Amino acid sequence: GGRETNQVSDDYRYQDGNYEGYAPNDGYYRGGDETAQEEDAQSDVTEGHDEDDEVYEGEYQGIPHPDDIKEKQKRAPAMDDEYRDRADLMAERMEDEEQLAHQYENIIEECGHGRFQWTLFFVLGLALMADGVEVFVVGFVLPSAEKDMCLTSSNKGMLGLIVYLGMMVGAVMLGGLADKLGRKKCLIISLTINAAFAFLSSFVQGYGFFLFCRLISGLGIGGSLPIVFAYFSEFLSREKRGEHLSWLCMFWMIGGIFASAMAWSIIPHYGWGFSMGTKYHFHSWRVFVLVCSLPCIASLVALKFMPESPRFLLEIGKHDEAWMILKQVHDTNMRAKGEPERVFTVSYIKTPKQIDEFIEIQSSTGTWYQRWLVRITTTFKQVWDNVLYCLTAQYRMNTLMLAVVWFTMALSYYGLIVWFPDMIRYLQEEAYESRVKIFDEEEVSHFTFNFTLENQIHRNGEYRNDKFIGMRFKEVRFEDSLFEDCYFEDVTSSETFFENCTIISTVFYNTDLYEHKFINCRLINSTFLKEKEGCHLDFEEDNDFLIYLVSFLGSLSVLPGNIISALLMDKIGRIKMIGGSMLISAVCCFFLFFGNSESAMIGWQCLFCGASIAAWNALDVITVELYPTDKRATAFGILNGLCKFGAILGNSIFASFVGITKVVPILLASSALVGGGLLALRLPETREQVLM
Repeated sequence: GGRETNQVSDDYRYQDGNYEGYAPNDGYYRGGDETAQEEDAQSDVTEGHDEDDEVYEGEYQGIPHPDDIKEKQKRAPAMDDEYRDRADLMAERMEDEEQLAHQYENIIEECGHGRFQWTLFFVLGLALMADGVEVFVVGFVLPSAEKDMCLTSSNKGMLGLIVYLGMMVGAVMLGGLADKLGRKKCLIISLTINAAFAFLSSFVQGYGFFLFCRLISGLGIGGSLPIVFAYFSEFLSREKRGEHLSWLCMFWMIGGIFASAMAWSIIPHYGWGFSMGTKYHFHSWRVFVLVCSLPCIASLVALKFMPESPRFLLEIGKHDEAWMILKQVHDTNMRAKGEPERVFTVSYIKTPKQIDEFIEIQSSTGTWYQRWLVRITTTFKQVWDNVLYCLTAQYRMNTLMLAVVWFTMALSYYGLIVWFPDMIRYLQEEAYESRVKIFDEEEVSHFTFNFTLENQIHRNGEYRNDKFIGMRFKEVRFEDSLFEDCYFEDVTSSETFFENCTIISTVFYNTDLYEHKFINCRLINSTFLKEKEGCHLDFEEDNDFLIYLVSFLGSLSVLPGNIISALLMDKIGRIKMIGGSMLISAVCCFFLFFGNSESAMIGWQCLFCGASIAAWNALDVITVELYPTDKRATAFGILNGLCKFGAILGNSIFASFVGITKVVPILLASSALVGGGLLALRLPETREQVLM
């Protein structure tokens, strides 16, 4: 018996060695006392043989580890494993998984639902809130950043899309890694990237560099969504799962509210910034970008005090760490309930057989970068295998159907979310243009203009010896006019053009009337002195304020939908929830045909957001539940990446129809929602399942 057990303990050590690359804290378990452990094992064997052939194997933390000797004999010959058919190993692992799933469910029920889960809920909620904020930041900052960085409209769409692009890549990459390196570790990586680059983006001056920072910070936060749901679900028992994952979704909305409220209270105060010299300006919108990175930083700090998901640790064979964490969960909850004397009764948890390729390079061979290279390529290969695994026969149909549902949902939701503010802005501009004043053939001479001209068209006018001093032009056009011996000093303008004008011996001093503002004009010995530099945040646009309000109301209207969906999630079931919610949203969307005024648009937007949130929540829940633990974050990551791709498409398609036609966007969104909703009804219901 002694020899055999030696081999077994070697086997264990080997198994842990496999993960040396990933778990830095593993080293101290296997300190220098290798031999002591073997002696231990031998003495244990002789003890064990007296009664009932049970083997107690000395484990690091001294947790008794009762197991079948037949099991030992099965695992002992490590050599045979390599010749055994891989399929057999897979089958055995599947069986282990099944046992683990049921046992884990019972353990979590024993641990109860209490203070620990609620603490984790708020920590992960902050991370989710950071994700919600990220989408809004760019949209809110745009109008101000435009003036600050001299953007044209074509660059503008880029900025919105680049965040989604980052999120798309981040979701797939970091979601995949979370199944290999652990939930907590990857979430920390993802939040760190986001916080660092969001912070940086508020200081950079150039437009390109700002875009780059937002791209990388989007890449970071994209990973948070898949990881957060996988992580939290692994601490929840079957009857709590649907409801509490839905409560977690609420933070997405809180993120939106936080962003709108902050934009509302910070951005309009242009005085809140500071300047360093003429070139470096720190305007109020940069303060807003800073404030928006707060939820992320808060979550990052709090996450340090949270444990790794025990379910993940069991998957990779780290029995004892998982046991300690589950005990901690149990004790935390029992203390909070006022029953500290309750004992955690679980002594041994089934861990699935580990059949990963053992790739461990000894420190003696190769240089450090070769070791890292192999580690990285191995990890990458394992992640890629996981991705492909989601498309194997067992999961293929589910994955494809979920992919379509995620995609249609994102296309219509994100498309409309962008379309609403654009549409409202368009309606406002129409109203503004209808109030334009037209002056024909006026003649003005020896007059001094020192007040603001706004929303006017001057045709065939003649201006002689006039002075335009310290004034503003806003949306003013001069057509076919004549300026002679005029003097412009300290003039700022926006959306102001001179078309087919003749300008004779006129002086422009300290103005921002650049060449592009003169279209087909004849300038005869006119001089431009000391032009204004840079772009000026000249005047407050009233409609920016409206955009924040619309987003705020949109986020707020999600609240009732969220509460209802959370309470009904386990009663109705996920599938009916997705189907029903998508169909109701499609109806709301269809009614947009009848919204011609701003208020009608805002009302329908609120209804649409409130109706569609239930589908988002149920979709998050079902995606978590359909996949096994070692593929969960990967699958969620892929689907979420696809969803962000849908968002990019939706954004670009819908934005291009603003002011041209309402029919295309509305029909597209409605039909996408109906199609997705009907397909969703074909998905398997996961309400009754244990978490595989």
